[in-house]
Amino acid sequence: MSQILNIEDLFVTYQDGTSALRGVGLTVLPGQRVGLIGPNGAGKTSLMLAVMRSVPFTGRIMVDGVELSRRTTDEVRSRCGMTFQDPDDQLFMPTLLDDVAFGPLNQGDSPTAAEAKALHAIAMVGLEGLQGRCAHHFSGGQKRNAALATILSMQIKLLMLDEPGANLDARCRRRMIDTLHGRQEAMLLATHDLLMIGELCDRVIVLDNGQVVANGASCDILDDSDLLAAHGLA
Repeated sequence: MSQILNIEDLFVTYQDGTSALRGVGLTVLPGQRVGLIGPNGAGKTSLMLAVMRSVPFTGRIMVDGVELSRRTTDEVRSRCGMTFQDPDDQLFMPTLLDDVAFGPLNQGDSPTAAEAKALHAIAMVGLEGLQGRCAHHFSGGQKRNAALATILSMQIKLLMLDEPGANLDARCRRRMIDTLHGRQEAMLLATHDLLMIGELCDRVIVLDNGQVVANGASCDILDDSDLLAAHGLA
């Protein structure tokens, strides 16, 4: 079966010498939802940033059959989208509509088509009527939904979500889960919210100290109290 994401022997070491990932390997299949869990500092965010080629790495990363390199960075990024832990990192345009239309425009859509996709994504995350406002003035939860809309408006194969439920109240969290349930893209979901993982993901990977320490069906991983406790997850 084809793979949307294939990572082999991935190492990420930062300039200060911090080793974030040490020989990680994993795969994500088309339409598959994979939870990525682990304690703070386990390497979850570094892994996603490596897929976007936003941090230096060694190893092999393939996205939808394209090997990530300096030459293919734009091609790979057009196939996947990432929400960051801090939504301010991806909200930089004068209005919410501009932010959400940015991706479709860069994928070659006409301004009219990009606006239509943006308005649809804005409505999906519950921010309809706010498209003319600057997202920097939103609440923390609204900003997180706005960041999600920026990737839902795009034609991509892989969603990578870094703590998407942070700062959301119960109603907004429920809406986000329901919205993600309806998506057809493959998904890599990094979060400490194990209940969200249980609802959305069919497979779970546990990272700790930069390495994969468990990889299996969600029900098996999430029901293993000893495993979760050993890695600061329970």
